[in-house]
Amino acid sequence: MSNDLVSTFADIGLYQMLAIWAALLFASLLRAFTGFGFALAAMPVLSLFVAPTDAVVITASLTLGTSLLSAHKFWSDAPKRPLLPICLASIVGTLGGAQLLKHVSVDQFQLWIGLGVLTACAVLTMFHPAPRAPRLGVPTTTGLVSGLMNGVFAIPGPPVIIFVMATQGDAKHSRAMLLTFFMLSAVIALCVFGFSGYLTTTSFWMFLLGMPAMMIGDRIGHAVFARFGSLLYRRIALFVLYAVGISITVKALAA
Repeated sequence: MSNDLVSTFADIGLYQMLAIWAALLFASLLRAFTGFGFALAAMPVLSLFVAPTDAVVITASLTLGTSLLSAHKFWSDAPKRPLLPICLASIVGTLGGAQLLKHVSVDQFQLWIGLGVLTACAVLTMFHPAPRAPRLGVPTTTGLVSGLMNGVFAIPGPPVIIFVMATQGDAKHSRAMLLTFFMLSAVIALCVFGFSGYLTTTSFWMFLLGMPAMMIGDRIGHAVFARFGSLLYRRIALFVLYAVGISITVKALAA
């Protein structure tokens, strides 16, 4: 077992692994601080060093592992009722998205991630948190679109982030709802990826290699949110996600 772990590390390379650790630490900090952003920030970096199918599995497994370890910090604050139709619909969307992943090239994969990030940021810039009841069918549609993005990119966030930003007025509840959704969507994604044959030994060893950085970033992010609350989280998240989206889109177009 230890030999396989060392072999995976050697195949990636020290400097590349350091870049992955830095990205995971930052992405997990962003996730714990804002309630979203992990896949959006981590996937562009992971997709540079591993195959798309491995990247989505690593992202989903790291999200689930970290969420389970920190669930006691957010579970009780999350509104559960709106999440039910979203999660059920996302199962259907994830199944469809996972099949599309087989036909996506690396360049297309990176370009779509970048454009997806920029689109989400543009919409979030216009939406501001406000308590309101969603219209009939909106949660289900949100879940379907989110599941599709989950299956293709392991990035289920943008549709749900927009939904939460538009219907939840309290930052604490918004953050907890997003953290809960991403934990559940990671379970759905891993089940679908396993059914589709995407689970590999490489993704398993990369999960183990990535967890220490995830745990450090998660601890820091929760501490920062507890101290500063909602004063800065939205502006910081949008700024960072814009930067990530622009950088990965430019790189994909230049390839």
